[in-house]
Amino acid sequence: MSVSLSPTLIALARSMAGEFDNREQAIAEPVWYVHLRLWQRPVPLFTEDSLTLFAEQANVINPNQPYRQRLMRLMQTDDPEAPLQVQYYAFKDPAAAKGAGVRPEFLSALTLDQIEFLPGCLLQISQRMDSTIAAMPMSGCQCFFSYQGKPSQVQLGFVAGVDTFESYDKGIDIETQRATWGAVQGPYRYTKRHDFAAELPG
Repeated sequence: MSVSLSPTLIALARSMAGEFDNREQAIAEPVWYVHLRLWQRPVPLFTEDSLTLFAEQANVINPNQPYRQRLMRLMQTDDPEAPLQVQYYAFKDPAAAKGAGVRPEFLSALTLDQIEFLPGCLLQISQRMDSTIAAMPMSGCQCFFSYQGKPSQVQLGFVAGVDTFESYDKGIDIETQRATWGAVQGPYRYTKRHDFAAELPG
């Protein structure tokens, strides 16, 4: 690693790296929250100035059918207003990455030509008073991507604690701008069940 990374960035990556689920929330509010499993696993890309994580999730009823495969690059920038940011990337072939949350050998061999930059899918990282670390949309940014050949929009955001992860991700109807899936009634609240922080570089 060619630069000294921010302690906040390192702490965020360590908090995020793991296997999570929202069992307690799904039991308490089954009408609003599906019981999900979430994998966030370190990937050895952009190591010169960043820490990168692969993410995907699955309904616990169908754990072998994970979806929403993506990369999150936690990076340092020269922007004085937002020195720490999260940039999202998509997979050119999502099917190839399916299940990589439990296939670290796939992630360790990942190359830049397998992923694509998602313009506008950018978050600003901030340390909060309660010691959690938040990542929320940059002003003016809108995140669009292609899903099953159609343009889709998602509003991204999360808050990470030592062993907790709150996801604010929600799908947005492009025409009405209404939320259609995800954290429509508030964040998905995950608890870390297995820690992958030891897989981070350095």
